[in-house]
Amino acid sequence: MPWFSLLPSVKTIFCGLLAVWATGSVAANYKGAIVIDVDSGAALFKDNADYVGPPASVTKLMTFLVVHDLIETGRISLNTPVTISAADSRMGGTQVWLKHNEVFPVRELLYALMVQSANDAAHALSHAAGTTRDEFVALMNQRSREIGMPNTIWRTPHGLPPRSRRLDETDQTSPRDLARLALVLVDQTDVLTYSSIEKRPFGSAVREKPVEMDNHNNLLGKVRGVDGLKTGFTRAAGFCLAATVERDGRRIIAVIMGSPSAKERDFEMINLIDRAFATDLPEPAVLNTAPNPLPPPATTSPKLEPLLLPTIGESPGTLPGKDSTEPPPAVRFDFPN
Repeated sequence: MPWFSLLPSVKTIFCGLLAVWATGSVAANYKGAIVIDVDSGAALFKDNADYVGPPASVTKLMTFLVVHDLIETGRISLNTPVTISAADSRMGGTQVWLKHNEVFPVRELLYALMVQSANDAAHALSHAAGTTRDEFVALMNQRSREIGMPNTIWRTPHGLPPRSRRLDETDQTSPRDLARLALVLVDQTDVLTYSSIEKRPFGSAVREKPVEMDNHNNLLGKVRGVDGLKTGFTRAAGFCLAATVERDGRRIIAVIMGSPSAKERDFEMINLIDRAFATDLPEPAVLNTAPNPLPPPATTSPKLEPLLLPTIGESPGTLPGKDSTEPPPAVRFDFPN
């Protein structure tokens, strides 16, 4: 498919121009976004950074962190065998089609989690240390409190919506909270070992025919310096992306939630990345705040309405305008570096 087929449609351009004419500014193609400098923790860009909504498969970043913690404490290792349960094999959405009673090491399931965004692998990892799913989700919420993610509550290890499709029963977080999580992952774990992989077979040592996995992050290998982290999509969440980029020794983290399409999300992200590396004087650090208490996930739901208000002093952005949780990755394309 030619590169120009990925440009915004005439309808999209017209609607963007109409928004400029009506409001004097360009409406961003997302519900919330933030960009931070990793070394300083300073915000380079904020637009409705405390918007709260479901992150879809970006949830798997916290799943990765909890598994990493379990490895660090010696409860499991990368070589720990995980026997696939019947519940794992019944997971929907994007998967590596795990079968009941198959056995895979934790390392292989982590690649499936981060490259393929496999919901069945996420569910399998939730019991890798002998924990139940509920116990694992409790560890996710505990870790959120430790990091300081006040707008976040986890209910799943994978990000799939509940059967009820009720928004107040989904995982909930904000761009600012996801930036905090991404900062911890980049600083304290080997997440980039997994998130930077574009293609990889799954199950080579176990299956006669491995699953060929393709990373859903369309910017990998196409935008200079991109080496993570995680995409996500459900109808309720829209298209989300937590990205990290390193150029010339400087690293940034950028988060977008609630884009109407993968194409618009990716073009917005490229704009944010380019602006961030052109910014020399960031705002004061916003991510080093003390953790705020999070209600116990089993009994309470987050109160979302107050968190939808933008931070005082923030203004709308000025950029132009996979997970049933992840659809198949969009066609790969070339961007100028």
